[in-house]
Amino acid sequence: MTDDPNRSDGPYPGATYAAAGVDTAAGDQAVALMRASVAATMNPAVVGGVGGFAGLVDVTDLRDYRRPLLATSTDGVGTKVAVAQALGIHDTIGQDLVGMVVDDIVVVGARPLLMTDYIACGHVVPERVADIVRGVAQACAAVDTPLLGGETAEHPGLMRPDEYDLAGAATGVVEADRLLGADRVSAGDVLVAMGSSGLHSNGYSLVRHVVARAGWGLERHVPELGRTLGEELLEPTRLYARVCLAMLDTLSSAAAPPTIHALSHVTGGGLAANLARVLPPGLVAQVDRSSWLLPPVFSLVRSLGQVPWEDLEATLNMGVGMVAVVDARGVDAVVTVAQGAGIPAWVLGEVSEAADRQVLGRLVAGTKGVDGGAVDIHGSYVTG
Repeated sequence: MTDDPNRSDGPYPGATYAAAGVDTAAGDQAVALMRASVAATMNPAVVGGVGGFAGLVDVTDLRDYRRPLLATSTDGVGTKVAVAQALGIHDTIGQDLVGMVVDDIVVVGARPLLMTDYIACGHVVPERVADIVRGVAQACAAVDTPLLGGETAEHPGLMRPDEYDLAGAATGVVEADRLLGADRVSAGDVLVAMGSSGLHSNGYSLVRHVVARAGWGLERHVPELGRTLGEELLEPTRLYARVCLAMLDTLSSAAAPPTIHALSHVTGGGLAANLARVLPPGLVAQVDRSSWLLPPVFSLVRSLGQVPWEDLEATLNMGVGMVAVVDARGVDAVVTVAQGAGIPAWVLGEVSEAADRQVLGRLVAGTKGVDGGAVDIHGSYVTG
């Protein structure tokens, strides 16, 4: 028998990659459609262009660091993708991805150097993939982070043709003696909250469960939200990287320790759980629920699903997307920088010695596997 690649033995046509459900031509078309969006994120440090096996970035500037530390983070956007798929709107979910990944890098004081993304789908629809990547690229450009590489994988038989999921990873750098974290936090520090743009990208399994049980459609106009339910649920995650780096630059001094001691990105687990991660043992953060007006979407989820307050605030951000733990002398500057960037900011509470304070509300500690401090979240939410 000759090994003829054009020969098919038997009565049926030979198997092909296309017959198995993978369209490589569609993949190439998707890359062509996204090329301009990705190229727009490149900065002078990027070496080469789009389409290589690996992205390259020139790190010559790291020679000026005394002790550079690389920071890395990876994440996805959870079941919020189901909302995007249901609405057929795919160009905003990318901002959620960038917010979840890059803002985790900034928490340690690191400046992002690059980001990569990964999209898995049941079937490559070039325009849809290009929309997703365009959203990622626009958000990367907004925080001055090159989208240095990515991958689109077609998984027929594993995912339905209209299904997709996306994930990303980022790398940043921080000077070792400028690293933010629990070891810098002390009693007397002040908590400055930065407002969220809505639900962001966490807790959507709860939210979607509540909505489905209530029988509400995404097209339903909700008066207290001032728009449709779908528009509210698809609101992109607010990006904090640029403003947090601006705060660090504004308040930094080579001769003095950082005024901002820690940052907490409020993602899965809610405000108290994430804040506890950046506190040292023996300290407690007092968070006053009455210090801000609870955005309507959180009250809506609670009332629509009869969700207990404790479960709600252990799942959702409750209107706070980032918290800066600041030396009292830097509070006004931090608030000014945030508000100048269009981000609401306010004093959320303060840090004290655990032994000196009576617990006033719900005490949260030992979250995310971190043996750190605690958060006493107390008072009542103010609703409109």
